[in-house]
Amino acid sequence: MAEKAWAWRAMREEDLPAVSAIAAAVHPGYPESDAVFAERLRLAPETCLLLEMAGAAAGYVLAHPWYRGRPPALDSLIGVLPSAPEVLYLHDIALLPAARGTGAGREAVRLVGNRARGLPMALVAVGGASGFWEGQGFRRMRDEGFDALPPGYGPDALYMEKPFPG
Repeated sequence: MAEKAWAWRAMREEDLPAVSAIAAAVHPGYPESDAVFAERLRLAPETCLLLEMAGAAAGYVLAHPWYRGRPPALDSLIGVLPSAPEVLYLHDIALLPAARGTGAGREAVRLVGNRARGLPMALVAVGGASGFWEGQGFRRMRDEGFDALPPGYGPDALYMEKPFPG
């Protein structure tokens, strides 16, 4: 079996300029400040990962413990993590085009899920990405009353959850 051409590793502070550049390229309609990326890394370093391909940053994932059904507003600082979190919130995953279709996205979900400490995972699917997330075991939570999202996510945004595979 051939070795993967990519690898996830712990994100470091010096990776933040690359994270910002990837976010701008992948999510131009959902801009977030550098301060948001830095805060998420500071608050939850164990669930912030960087994807490397050929020695260069090709993607990232940011996740942190949070409240069920209450995703943070885009481009907002959250200050502190909850003392009794209800979900591991997948704030963002972004892959440059070269990393798409490689399995890196599935691997990121698996790695972050392994760090969920028994919590279900949650996210907001934007830009028509709900099909990808459904393929990763997430399901839409609209019928459970989780349909009010903060502004900025867009009209097609969906709050989704994945149970902890315990």
